[in-house]
Amino acid sequence: MASVTDEIKRERILVVDDELINRKVLEGLLKSYGLDCVSAESGPAALQLLDKSIDLILLDIMMPGMDGFAVARAIRSMPDFADLPIVMVTALSAKEDRLKAVQAGANDFVAKPIDTTELGVRMTSLLRMKQYHDELKDHQLHLEQMVSEKTSALRLALGDLEHARQATVQAHMETIHKLSAAAEYKDEDTASHILRMSRYCAVIAKGRGLNEDQVDLILNSSPMHDIGKMGIPDAILLKPGKLTEDEWVVMRRHTSIGESILRGGSSKYLAAGAEIAISHHEKWDGSGYPFGLSGSDIPLAGRICAVADVFDALTTKRPYKSAFSNEKALEIMAEGRGKHFDPELYDVFLANYDEVLEIQRSYKDE
Repeated sequence: MASVTDEIKRERILVVDDELINRKVLEGLLKSYGLDCVSAESGPAALQLLDKSIDLILLDIMMPGMDGFAVARAIRSMPDFADLPIVMVTALSAKEDRLKAVQAGANDFVAKPIDTTELGVRMTSLLRMKQYHDELKDHQLHLEQMVSEKTSALRLALGDLEHARQATVQAHMETIHKLSAAAEYKDEDTASHILRMSRYCAVIAKGRGLNEDQVDLILNSSPMHDIGKMGIPDAILLKPGKLTEDEWVVMRRHTSIGESILRGGSSKYLAAGAEIAISHHEKWDGSGYPFGLSGSDIPLAGRICAVADVFDALTTKRPYKSAFSNEKALEIMAEGRGKHFDPELYDVFLANYDEVLEIQRSYKDE
């Protein structure tokens, strides 16, 4: 338990439960971890206590009046708390109840009676994710302030134009790297996955005949393809077994979540990232998602990313599978030529396979 204490030390937890004994037990447990704790006996009382000092909520479902589902929905309706981790503490075990909790905005579940080790592990994971979100928000604020300062400087000295341009590009790259790091952490991917996959994309883009600027755009935008997984509950994202049909419905939302996170900005990299996020699971034959696009109706960047991402997914270990050999991966992918993959892009991938192998060797998982 010492490692849990070290990881989540001094964070502030809001406990919401109508039973006094349950609140006292949780308060004592959380304080033994070295955490600050505040408690509420009802949904309305919890909403009154909610402020930016709260880092995570342990929320009972079965409460009189305003139940846990309603409390979660109320919290998610507040823009300031859209990313606040919510853990449902419940005796309910039916699939319908868990799906209802996910739809209401819960990030995870802990069953009653509480297993203290399980609770510590789940809180540690969610508090780490909140830390990533907070750092990302701080970085975005810093970026906006920096752009404002550079704009003022440009009005005084046009000679600083090139310097400001380079600083802005670097700031965009830092934002992209933080977004990508947040997504890969939640999905338990490694940084090496992002490096390999984006470079595979660049190899395919170059082999397809795209110019240097277009290749650069795909190289630096493709790492954000799975940014939407930040919005998928850990219980589904990290499930070691096969997902149910209802869980797949939730999982597939990562494409639209990613697109909504990235769209609307002035950066060409974020715009390209939004296009890749929404289209990289479409398939050449129209059997993909979210829109069932087919052929050249799928954006080129999304078609390129599909080939690169599948190859790296097949050849690396995931929570639900072991890594396949390169030979087995190519055998599987060959069956998808003209079905899953744009046949021209798949052929370009094979034609440049030596470069792919060099990237794979250079960016191995630790």
